Formats: sequence, C-alpha cells, structure tokens
Amino acid sequence: MKGILGRKVGMTQIFDEKGEVVPVTVIEAGPCYVTQRKTVARDGYSAIQIGYEEVPPRKLNKPLLGHLRRHNLPPLRILREIRVKEDEPYDVGQKITVDIFSVGERVDVVGTTKGRGFAGVVKRHGFRGGPKTHGQSDRQRAPGSIGACKTPGRVLKGTRMAGRMGGRRHTMQNLKVVLVDPERNLLAVKGPVPGPRGGLLLIKQARKQG
Repeated sequence: MKGILGRKVGMTQIFDEKGEVVPVTVIEAGPCYVTQRKTVARDGYSAIQIGYEEVPPRKLNKPLLGHLRRHNLPPLRILREIRVKEDEPYDVGQKITVDIFSVGERVDVVGTTKGRGFAGVVKRHGFRGGPKTHGQSDRQRAPGSIGACKTPGRVLKGTRMAGRMGGRRHTMQNLKVVLVDPERNLLAVKGPVPGPRGGLLLIKQARKQG
C-alpha cells in the first residue's frame, strides 16, 4: 500500500479538460523517508514507518534522534506507520515523494477534524429545535425529551445529546487525484479533506476502489 504524509494548504478550484469547474484541496505532501521496516518474522506484522517534516535537531528528543541517526536520516518531526505487504520493495532510508500517485488514482485521506468545543444538539447533530412561536422562551435550540417515564425508564446508550464536537480522527475515502506536482511537492484531490489549513494529513492508496 502506498502512502505519504503532508499538510493541508487549502481549497481552490481548477478546470478539467471538459471546461468544468472541479473543487479541489491542495496538499503539500512529502518528501518523506522510510525510517523503519517492520516484518512478520520480527514484529508480527508487515509495515513501514515513514518520517516527515525536517526540523533542527534541538527540537527532537535524544531517543528519536538516535533512532533516525542510526540510518543516517535527517531529523524528522513526525513518524507514522503504514501497513504494507511483505513483498513490497521498501528500504530504510528510501525517499517517498508525491510522484508515487498519478492523476486519476483514488486515495484515502486521514486527518483530524476541526475542534468545535462543546456544542448543542442543533449544531452537533442537526436537530431542528423546538417551535419558534406559541410562547416558548428558552426551547428553541433545546433537545426535547430524551427518555420515557415507564418504559424503558432510562436514557438509552448512544442517545444523541450535546457534547464535545470535532477534534477526532476522520478518513475521507475514495478521493480522486486531479493534480500531481513533484517539483513543488503538491497534490490536489477532488473535494474536501478533514482538518484546518496546515493540519497534518496521511494520504494513502484507497482501500475501496470504485
């Protein structure tokens, strides 16, 4: 499975060969380095660890610096694992750039959604709220009844209520790659992706094709 780390630049629009407007998210992806190879024989599963975002050595702790210097790699701030097949040709120290993807390919993009803080049911779950007339004074954005007196006599687990919204890992599946620019390390995918501008993203080969 192919994968690369990057940061969200923002959204824009481009015109395709038919002259139609396509909304896209631009991602600055890579370059990344393979920092470790995990095997079934040694670790029980097959994966690669990739590093991203070169920083001054003073910004990393000694264990992480030692891990990277063991293979003559630059100081990298972010490390993530990607599952790969045992026979896929990845070597420690190998450089990964955006040209592993091509235009028209499908990818999954993993990111952390924007944190919205404590939100009510109207914003969090799309409830319509109470009536806006007939004398109501404080029920317009209230959730209404959440249970019954007799049966079941309790609030059921999973009831949609107010609470903390956003700030969670989310995957957008099967996004189409519409632009690959290896010279500027840019990748553009059709549609939105999770997170704010500058947010960290993992772009990997789509699990569900179609």
